[in-house]
Amino acid sequence: MHHGIKKWPPVGGVGIALGAMLSIATAAGRSAAEQPAIVDPHRQATTNAAADPRAAAVRAAAADYVTVFNARDFEKLAAHWTEHAELVEGDGRFEGRSAIVRSIKAWLDRHPQATLAIEVGRVEFPGETLARVSGRMTFTSKAGAKPIVSRFVTLRVLEGSTWRIAESVVTPSQAAALDELDWLLGTWQNDPGTSGLAAEATFSKPLGDACIVGRTTVTPAQGKAREIMQIIHPDRASGRVRTWIFDSTGARAEGVVEADGASYHQSLVGTPAESARGGVSRWVQVIAPTGEGRFTMHAIERSIDGVPLPDGQPMHFRKVR
Repeated sequence: MHHGIKKWPPVGGVGIALGAMLSIATAAGRSAAEQPAIVDPHRQATTNAAADPRAAAVRAAAADYVTVFNARDFEKLAAHWTEHAELVEGDGRFEGRSAIVRSIKAWLDRHPQATLAIEVGRVEFPGETLARVSGRMTFTSKAGAKPIVSRFVTLRVLEGSTWRIAESVVTPSQAAALDELDWLLGTWQNDPGTSGLAAEATFSKPLGDACIVGRTTVTPAQGKAREIMQIIHPDRASGRVRTWIFDSTGARAEGVVEADGASYHQSLVGTPAESARGGVSRWVQVIAPTGEGRFTMHAIERSIDGVPLPDGQPMHFRKVR
């Protein structure tokens, strides 16, 4: 699901590293009895946080977030975020409480049976009213479905008596990054309608959960059919979902897949076919689920060598098997 990639520096940062080196240099001339005990700062921070009464309040806030999420109480869910909070999930970025709750609601509208579970791991306090929380969250789209597990790091701030989320970074596992696109698997056909293009697309996972491969045949009312191959692959290091597209005209493109909770955007850059008389093509391919077994594909923001082109005609697909 949902909840990209902004990282906070570790507590102490360079100061801890320099302090450690100076301690080693000083200790080199001491006897074993004189040498101080070695302390792991991360373990110490975790131990101190565990004994800190604020930690219990932070964990209780995380538990309440799960409760109101699963109850679809969006008013109480909104109260868990600060007004100017930021949520980054894979390539998706949402700024502001309203945008975050709107994106969550859109995702739940598409997954009405979904449930959330959170396992809080480490709680640290870099400041009196700041808490850094890390752990795992698990989304299950419906009973019996494969759970989607992601890692998260959240910065909570104390506002009055409430620990609210100011920033949250969610990094899905490599396999889970593709689970959100499992609905694409199968064979789809479009209604030529006014576009005059007949298309059949098949998506599969020939390498298990490592990637999704799509094969599409587009046949115009007149002229030669065009064959297209697409590879969608999650980048394990960044959590980003990348895509590569090749077609029988010699054109190619690559980019990233982003989600806004209601649709998927593929921002693509590549080389057009020779007949296009250009060197660099750019466009955004929007894939929007429109109901059970249906989606719309629309190429927008198109250009070749910086020269704008009209948006493509939307293509409406239905699942046939």
